[in-house]
Amino acid sequence: MLQITDLQVEQKMWPLLRQAFRPMFLLGASFSALAMLLWILALAGTITLPVYGNVLVWHSHEMIFGFVAAIVVGFLLTAVQNWTGLRATHGRALGILTTVWILGRLAFLFGAHLPVWLVAAVDLLFLPLAAILLAVPLIKVKQQRNLFFVPVLFLLTFCNALMHYGLIENRFDLQQLGSQNAVWLVTLLMAIVGGRVLPMFTANGTMTKKAEPIEWLDRIALGSLWLIFVLNITLFSAQLPNEVMAAVYGICAVSLAIRCLRWRIWITLSVPLLWSLHIAYLFIPVGLALFALRELGFDVSNSVAIHALTAGAMGNMILAMIARVSLGHSGRPLQPKAIMSVAFLLVFTAALTRVVFVWLLPEFSLPWYAIGAAAWILAYAIYVVIYLPILTTPRPDGRPG
Repeated sequence: MLQITDLQVEQKMWPLLRQAFRPMFLLGASFSALAMLLWILALAGTITLPVYGNVLVWHSHEMIFGFVAAIVVGFLLTAVQNWTGLRATHGRALGILTTVWILGRLAFLFGAHLPVWLVAAVDLLFLPLAAILLAVPLIKVKQQRNLFFVPVLFLLTFCNALMHYGLIENRFDLQQLGSQNAVWLVTLLMAIVGGRVLPMFTANGTMTKKAEPIEWLDRIALGSLWLIFVLNITLFSAQLPNEVMAAVYGICAVSLAIRCLRWRIWITLSVPLLWSLHIAYLFIPVGLALFALRELGFDVSNSVAIHALTAGAMGNMILAMIARVSLGHSGRPLQPKAIMSVAFLLVFTAALTRVVFVWLLPEFSLPWYAIGAAAWILAYAIYVVIYLPILTTPRPDGRPG
């Protein structure tokens, strides 16, 4: 329990820096809308961006290591307070971490004439710093169950470094190796965290019995997803027959789909904070199935398959999770404003357009990109507008955070 002096310090602290979800969710969501706007304008030839590398690399890098990384770090550095019972990163330390993230985004956006070592150094600092801040309370209370998130953040740093090295050496294969394996790592995080919270959220939100996990199913689903990451990051996947990789992707897709359907999406249709999460999770097996079809020779581009995981799973899950976490951890009821349902439908539309329509009607790709980008921008802009007062004001119950 906080002492009176601690409470006085808390009351003097800028609310935005009282817990990691506040600046990371607000800035991450705002940046995703801005970055998507700049991307579609640059793609259409309306503007020229002074980015580090090129516009294609900037888009793939910043949506993962800018937007997604901010949300992942905000979530983990908020959740660790519940996991350990210790006060998580806040105040000056959180301000420094947030500043490092902002500098990374500025360096990439305006880095055309900056030294490559400077852009890399600034950008690569964020995730290791977050990993250390996450590790300290976990180690202090010897909580090993969640300690694996720390090496995952360092693995994401390695993927980021691969992208930077690929840019320096003008090696597109290394750039793609870094970005695509970062996607697999974030997909793993979604599969793991989703498996922990979705059954509980569903049971609590619908007042029904919780779907208990099936251990062998979870092992197959998560084990095959880990295997996919290992095979891809080591490039061993290129040495295996296409049929073998298709089988790995297919087994992972089926097991994750069964896992998700056991949580009964059909009982959540009246609860936007739930059905939005279920839809997001279902995009993971969809993406894996597309990779399986690609290995079998079907006309599925790598871009379409990877966007099922990024625009589909990540875009939907992030919006659903930050809408929920922002309410719960700011001491407010889990009752979002009705317009958030519109935002959830918009980000689903963005994913559907970017994946399904681009796949089936590729001759209209640029209009689909524009429609998807517009839906994404509007969805995340709605979140920013609605949640800005929540994220920048103290908890109504007076508690820290």
